[in-house]
Amino acid sequence: MTSTTAFWLAGRQATGEDTFDVTSPWDGRLVGTVGVPSDAQIEEAVAAAYAVRDEFAATPAHVRAAALDHVSRRLVERTEEIAQLISAENGKPVKWARGEVGRAVSVFRFAAEEARRFNGGEAQRLDTDLGGQGRLALTRRFPKGVVLGIAPFNFPLNLCAHKIAPAIAAGVPIILKPAPATPLSGLLIGELLAETELPAGSWSVLPVPNDRMPALVQDERLPVISFTGSEKVGYAIMDSVPRKHCTLELGGNGAAVVLGDYASDADLDWAATRIATFSNYQGGQSCISVQRVIAEASVYDRLLPRIVAAVEAQVTGDPSDDKTDVGPLVSEDAAQRVESWVKEAVEAGATLLTGGDRDGASYAPTVLTDVPADTTISCEEVFGPVLTVQKVDGEDAAFAAVNASKYGLQAGVFTHDVQAAFRAHRALEVGGVVIGDVPSYRADQMPYGGAKQSGVGREGVKFAMDDYTYERVLVLTGLAL
Repeated sequence: MTSTTAFWLAGRQATGEDTFDVTSPWDGRLVGTVGVPSDAQIEEAVAAAYAVRDEFAATPAHVRAAALDHVSRRLVERTEEIAQLISAENGKPVKWARGEVGRAVSVFRFAAEEARRFNGGEAQRLDTDLGGQGRLALTRRFPKGVVLGIAPFNFPLNLCAHKIAPAIAAGVPIILKPAPATPLSGLLIGELLAETELPAGSWSVLPVPNDRMPALVQDERLPVISFTGSEKVGYAIMDSVPRKHCTLELGGNGAAVVLGDYASDADLDWAATRIATFSNYQGGQSCISVQRVIAEASVYDRLLPRIVAAVEAQVTGDPSDDKTDVGPLVSEDAAQRVESWVKEAVEAGATLLTGGDRDGASYAPTVLTDVPADTTISCEEVFGPVLTVQKVDGEDAAFAAVNASKYGLQAGVFTHDVQAAFRAHRALEVGGVVIGDVPSYRADQMPYGGAKQSGVGREGVKFAMDDYTYERVLVLTGLAL
């Protein structure tokens, strides 16, 4: 794997005085060495972004769209290389890493399409009252200001793409901070952006250490913050800057509901396979991975052994092996935390049906039943390959169980009943309800975000562009309408 020491400061490569190593969570090998920007370099990036904001907002849509299209095409050309990089720095199985590259390809393509149609303006006649005779309102969207994008480790390419692509599409300068554990994928996006003709200063990719972020968060020249990460850190950011616009994509403990009408052998095989796959993909390190299964009593006894068998069929091991389904967690500390939560649940009376073993940063796919409601694994986001299964009596009890959580990101409901689907959409306190599948489904163009403690605001390219901008009304007077 090729090492790099460069970061991207106002569109150009730069190196700092300090460096840090990026190592593989699978085997500890060195993946790359990354330069750390100095305080002066961070200030240079912020000043450049602030200075270019008017120029960038006025950049023709075709220029921004061409840059985004270019990045999308280059990601396609370099898919295998980038997938190997993601797998090396993140520990993600390479087959899932290839899927992540494909999603980032789509994000940049969607952003290019939105750049071409964004801000077209909406006209509104105002002569509906006497005082508005001869008047027309024209509404357009304009940037709120420079965006500070803070990305997590679990999708080190695609979630960087979800910060930077909508900003470029909307003509908004952005400073992107990739996660310290996985900066190389975000820096690679900078490499591709540097091949375009975007204005200097309109983007930077800076691997700033977490302990130096408070100053950036507080900087008044960065009025918009888009953060994906933990609930604790996200709300600490929002509380520290109450007058800034913050989009927070935080945690979840995604529930998959299996209703009684989903009862054929084929139905239950499908549900079990999807649940097993998406409780363990990315090592369970996805905020919409399946953490809870809530099954009606009429199907529970037939579903549970299918889930256990499907979980045990997950192939664990070396993430560089195409056959591997489940690789390591991002660090041994993360695996130790998961181990301690499972141990706590078992000691409190939970039944361990499979898994429960740790080897370094790897944790075996795990299924628990009879988990007490007050255990940590019931209340918090496990962010690991652990699944709990519970039996309920009836649809109302199932929906109540989903809502008995401080989180509300997405939920999946396995049912064939369209009326039940609409009841779920109305009743479930989440940002998205997926019918006939797990809560882990996300299309990158759809609105994505949560309710309750899962955050505020929405991502998805068009919706992020709306979040980065505001409406400004132009009133024209004396027109013959």
